[in-house]
Amino acid sequence: MSRQHEKMDKVLGRWDVLAVAFGAMIGFGWIVLTGTFLNGAGTLGAALAFVVGGIVVAFVALTYAELVAALPHVGGEHSYVLRSMGSRVSFFCSWTLVLGYVSVVAFEAVALPQTLLYVFPDMLVGQMYTVAGYDVYASWVAVGVVAAIVMTAINIIGVRPAAVFQTVAVLFLASVGVFLVAGAFIGGSVENMQPLFNGGSAGFLAVLVATPFLFVGFDVIPQSAEEIHLPYKKIGEALIVSVLLAISWYVMIMLTTSSSMHAVDLAKSDLAVADAITAMFGHPAWGTLLVIGGIAGILTSWNGFLIGGSRLIYALARSGMLPAWFGQLHPRYRTPANALLFIGGLSVLAPFFGRKSLVWLVDAGGLAIVVAWIMVALAFIVLRKREPDMERPFVTPGGTVTGVIAVVLAAAMAVLFLPGMPAALTGPEWVIVAAWTVLGVPLILRIPHIKGGADAEHRLIEATHARWGEEGAHEAPAEITRYHGDHPSPVHADGASVDESARSDGGSSGRGHDPA
Repeated sequence: MSRQHEKMDKVLGRWDVLAVAFGAMIGFGWIVLTGTFLNGAGTLGAALAFVVGGIVVAFVALTYAELVAALPHVGGEHSYVLRSMGSRVSFFCSWTLVLGYVSVVAFEAVALPQTLLYVFPDMLVGQMYTVAGYDVYASWVAVGVVAAIVMTAINIIGVRPAAVFQTVAVLFLASVGVFLVAGAFIGGSVENMQPLFNGGSAGFLAVLVATPFLFVGFDVIPQSAEEIHLPYKKIGEALIVSVLLAISWYVMIMLTTSSSMHAVDLAKSDLAVADAITAMFGHPAWGTLLVIGGIAGILTSWNGFLIGGSRLIYALARSGMLPAWFGQLHPRYRTPANALLFIGGLSVLAPFFGRKSLVWLVDAGGLAIVVAWIMVALAFIVLRKREPDMERPFVTPGGTVTGVIAVVLAAAMAVLFLPGMPAALTGPEWVIVAAWTVLGVPLILRIPHIKGGADAEHRLIEATHARWGEEGAHEAPAEITRYHGDHPSPVHADGASVDESARSDGGSSGRGHDPA
């Protein structure tokens, strides 16, 4: 294998970034879980839970925004934790996050056929077996498998076609949101929104613990940073905007849906938001339209996490943490084709486990995602202290204090998944987490122990080559391997600073500092 680093194409603009991140966050859960949320916590209780969950995510996103602007390398979290805490801690964070991403992709492969049952109730043909009390049908599995193959193929063809697909789906999703708001004014009622609060703290927490899985998606932006054609400061800003849009979306869903009918009736619905819009406009065609919007949400989330997950796996392989096969780009389309095939292959398997796997994937993936958020916030704090002069095109307000708040809030949310807590993982969910952990043990043991630092990835790649030879890892890209001055910072092959060359917005640069 040639050690020459293969570059990805920079083709994603500002709208592409927003569409990928927002679309990844707005998946399928808002259709099937809204009725349960409203019945368990009440209208304002559920809305408030999303606001609180959104605040937690916003603090974490602020740490991401500074890091993605300062270290715009493919793989995102992999680079941040490697530079701050070293190789093995970086692998732990990245491997955990891969589980979260894979769980979302697999979730969508199961959610799609389940959603289509609303439009085609007679589609179940060829009963195969039963899993956790639910019958699995050949036709149901076929829909998920074919969709998984198609979505994987779209992403292999190129990130640009995937981004165009994402934009079209997000625009349709936004139009569905407009109809929901209009329906609330036309056919909704304030009386239907009672009770405003229900279930006390238990009801509130039950909704709150679901928010990590529903909000995850903004972090796909760092994964594709090397394919984004924007000044680095603008990348950080787009990440924050995408989170604010997602918070607004989920609060809107809670308020508009609750106005359609009583919460008890909504709780009986398999697809509460679809039945809500049908009640508001008085015709089942509106419910079908909403379901199509839900399908758009499934596809945008699916697409976003295929992009993010494949880039993270590619980054791990490029630095030698995973076999080099995962780090190969398609010779024509310049996409991480093998990483996409790996994730796509796992999503093909998901429908065979039936409907119950939806819950397992949500909970196991939710814990993995929150753990990764904690690690990134810690990386933010470490880099603020260790490298105060590192170029920071986007400077997070509050500095280190913001990072500490992000760690505390994310850790508090992670505790809720432990035994004895409201969102404690069940047996099958712990099996998923344990199996993924066991799979990662031999991988982490083969990684050379490299301490953090500005040149950590370069040292890791060199150590990997020394240990495993030419097949151990790719060569680090020029902006990682060349350093200058007392405070190493990335530079292009021509000697120009990466940060300087990317700042076409006229003075958005400026060295970061720690306001704290």
